[in-house]
Amino acid sequence: MPGNKVKVAFLDRDGVINKDTGYTYKIDDFEFTDGCIAGLKALQASGYKIIVVTNQSGIGRGYYSEADYQELTHWYREQLTRQGVKLTDVFYCPHTPEDNCNCRKPAEGLFLQAAERYRIDFSASLMVGDKLSDLQAAQKAGVSRLVLVNPALLKKGVAHHISGDELLEASLTESVEQYPSLFEFSKTL
Repeated sequence: MPGNKVKVAFLDRDGVINKDTGYTYKIDDFEFTDGCIAGLKALQASGYKIIVVTNQSGIGRGYYSEADYQELTHWYREQLTRQGVKLTDVFYCPHTPEDNCNCRKPAEGLFLQAAERYRIDFSASLMVGDKLSDLQAAQKAGVSRLVLVNPALLKKGVAHHISGDELLEASLTESVEQYPSLFEFSKTL
């Protein structure tokens, strides 16, 4: 992997990119979250490569097939491309919690898979998630910037369980607007 390391904006899918309706696998059920496109464009403009890391236990539970998942992934990536957003990659875990795999968040396996494919500077990267497990996985991988887009979890004291350099409460767009330095801190890498 020659060349300079890249900074990555890791994003969970359900609850961050699309509204979490529970085991979303049909195109008709997929709806982008408010401000998602604008937030992704701002991340890109700040020099971040965008990688999705998502648990998809619906596959392991038999709720939908891997082909169903791939069809939806291809579709939403195409929709984002049409809006000027390029996803660098998508990594997913098809397992259930009972499988005890190393890729299901809060394990860091999806991040390690990304590191095998790309030269990632985890210290200059960030994770946007809506669950504690998203942030825990990112933290284990060495991602130093954590953005939580689920205000209800902060009200329950989740911030006490995370010790990242930054833990923010906002939507993806609000994060970019309210905390611009978060998205500009490593342009020189």
